[in-house]
Amino acid sequence: MALQPSLLHVSALVLFVLFSSFLSHGQSAATSCVCVSHDHDNKLAEKFPNNATGVLNATLAIIPIPLETARRLIPAQYGILERAYRALLPDFPQGMYPVMMQAAHDHDVQLRAYGITLEDFSRAGFEFPFLDLSGDGYSSFRWAPAQLISATNDIAVEGSRAYGTIVSPAKYEPLCDAYKRLPNGNTYFRASSVASSEFVELEMARVSFPKFNPYPLELFKNITNQPTFANATSCDNMIRLFNTTMSVGEHAPVPVRGRIKAHALPFEGETKWTDIYGVQVATPFIENNYLECESMRGYSGTGGPGDSYIPGPQSNDAL
Repeated sequence: MALQPSLLHVSALVLFVLFSSFLSHGQSAATSCVCVSHDHDNKLAEKFPNNATGVLNATLAIIPIPLETARRLIPAQYGILERAYRALLPDFPQGMYPVMMQAAHDHDVQLRAYGITLEDFSRAGFEFPFLDLSGDGYSSFRWAPAQLISATNDIAVEGSRAYGTIVSPAKYEPLCDAYKRLPNGNTYFRASSVASSEFVELEMARVSFPKFNPYPLELFKNITNQPTFANATSCDNMIRLFNTTMSVGEHAPVPVRGRIKAHALPFEGETKWTDIYGVQVATPFIENNYLECESMRGYSGTGGPGDSYIPGPQSNDAL
C-alpha cells in the first residue's frame, strides 16, 4: 500500500495543531471517564508515526432509500454516481440509493511521533456515498453531514466540526465498545444526544453470508475508503484496512440483519427501517485529515483501480 508523503505531513501537522490548541487551554486529552474496550490495540502507530492511526470497530449497514429522496437530501451541486454503485450492486432495486449507517467505536487513536493518544470515543451517523464532488463524472466521495459523537471527548467533537459537520455530543450504550450482546444473541447500540432529542439505535442479528446478505464486503470496503466531506471546505482521507489479522479468521467480518431507528440529520423526525443488512467489522486505519478535496480527485482507495471509483468519464450518470 503506497501512501503519499505530502498527505502524511499534512495529517500530522494539522492534528498536532488541533491537539496543541486544545491542551493550551488547560485541558487534558484524558478525562475521568476512561473506557475499557474489548477492541484490538492499534498495531499501525509504530509503522506510521506521523499519521493519525487507530482501530475502528463498526456496524456498517445499508439503507435503501428512493433516489428522489436522496436527491432531496443531498446538496444539489453534488451529482449521484448511480453507475458506480450499480457496478458493485447490479441487482440493487431500480430507483433506489444506498445510504450507509455507520455506528462505530474509535479505539487507541494515536499520533505516535508526538506521543499523543486520544481517549476512545463512539460515533454514529448517516453517510451518503458515490457522490460526484469533483465534477469529473466518476470519482466517488462520501457526504457525512452530521454525527453523534461521545460528549466526553471534546477533541473528537471539535475535530469533526472542523470539517463543517453538524455534531451532537452524545452518550452511548454501551459506553466503551461498538455494541453489546443481548440475551437473545443480537447486538445492540444506541447513541443519544445530551442536548436534543436526536438518537440512533441499532439491533442486529448474525446471518449467513453470502446467501442471506445482499451486500458484498467489497461494497463496504469501497464506501469506507471513499474520501469523506461535510461542507467540502476540506476532505478526510481515512484508509481502512480489511486485510489484517484484525478482520480475518475468527475476527472475520460478521454479516448482520436487523432494524435501525433514528432521529438524526439529514432525515427529518423519527424514522424506522427494518430488514436492514450490513456487516460488523473491526479495521485498523490510517488517516490524513483536512485535505483539499480537489487533491482526492481520482482517488482509488486501498484496493487498486475501481476501489473507490469507476474509471472513465460518464456524462449522464450523475443525477
